[in-house]
Amino acid sequence: MPVWDEVHPATISVQRMRAGDHCFVSYGDDESNWDVLTTFAWTGLARGEKVMVFAAPQVSDDEVWSRLEADSPSMARVRARGQLVLTSMRSLIRPDVGFTPERQWQRIREETALSGRQGYTGLRTFIDMHWVPDLDADIDVMMHRESHAGHLFTDGSYSEICAYDRRWFDEDVLARMCRAHPVNLLTRLGELRAVHGDGSLRLIGEADLATGEQFGAAVGEALTRTADARKLVVDLTQLSFLSVRCADDLLRLVRAADGHDRVEVRCESGQLRVLRALGEHGSARLVLTGMGRRC
Repeated sequence: MPVWDEVHPATISVQRMRAGDHCFVSYGDDESNWDVLTTFAWTGLARGEKVMVFAAPQVSDDEVWSRLEADSPSMARVRARGQLVLTSMRSLIRPDVGFTPERQWQRIREETALSGRQGYTGLRTFIDMHWVPDLDADIDVMMHRESHAGHLFTDGSYSEICAYDRRWFDEDVLARMCRAHPVNLLTRLGELRAVHGDGSLRLIGEADLATGEQFGAAVGEALTRTADARKLVVDLTQLSFLSVRCADDLLRLVRAADGHDRVEVRCESGQLRVLRALGEHGSARLVLTGMGRRC
């Protein structure tokens, strides 16, 4: 995992995106990119948003539709009514030929306003950044765009993912672009990331059968690391999925942590119900704190 990706303070899974988020994601293979795009698009459609997809210029529209399950009745309906649109950066900025942040911002504001007039709850765009070499855009100009685009997102009616191919962009560019975005996305579906802090453990992504061993190891490591302090905060609120097995493993590890006086587990309402159903009262040191969902 690149350091610039690991240390971003606001990393979430694509399923946890909120309206108004401006997100960076990187990919090292095409399949993980398609997975993120598909999840992002279908989530927006389900929320009543208009979705615009700016695929890599070398990818045909037919392939994009195929990846988005073009033969499904639901996709046929949203395509017919214009709720899902395939376009390109070249088309967006016309009649301009060269890219400028100002022209792109203007067009995004226009498209956001149009989506509202069309009755949608907002606009979300997935922008594959392969358009940068296609339009021969300057990287420093792009950096300015990414770091000064906050005005597009203030009212929550516009959301955006900027997807960077790690096989094409230099590490320095990726690091700078990641830092320029308020939100960083996990690179693939099904991923679990553990962020160890001073007296805390934050878990992001999916805790399920595939990542259960990693989940248990992260909790165990955090308990060992905080044994001298005798207290630990475990934050589950950025998990998009918590299996019953992983929840049970968490309770078992906390019950066995005799060196701790207090283990606070912060969780959203669904996670709270699961933990209580499994019997959180098995340990006096365990404190469950209900928190609101991020999305």
